[in-house]
Amino acid sequence: MKVSQKLEYACRAAVCLARHYDGATVVKLEDIAQQEDISPSFLVQILNELKRFGLVDSKRGKAGGYLLSHPPSKVSLREVVQAAEPGLLATPDNSSGASGPAVNDIWHGLSKIVHERLGSITLESMASEAGEPMYFI
Repeated sequence: MKVSQKLEYACRAAVCLARHYDGATVVKLEDIAQQEDISPSFLVQILNELKRFGLVDSKRGKAGGYLLSHPPSKVSLREVVQAAEPGLLATPDNSSGASGPAVNDIWHGLSKIVHERLGSITLESMASEAGEPMYFI
């Protein structure tokens, strides 16, 4: 499976916000960019897409930043994928040709499995797996 850089960054940014989530504290764009090694100019575009989808809120001003709109336990990886790369989960509806219906059934079956699996993974579980970074001296 080929995951775009945009989707990879969206997932990393969402997990970063999940690790800092307390329902009120915002995380500065620069902090997310630094922690996740993402270009700030690309990150702001990604966060705006997550915001349009209702996954992220933002606060303006000097003390502004981003935070998840919902607790990390309520946000699935499927929602992040749908916000960042909606076409990734689309299935073809072309069933022409003699083998078309059989192939179409396979794609729809696989799509259902992927949807279910992505829906079962929360940002909370991803954040707990990510843990805190380790520093070596």
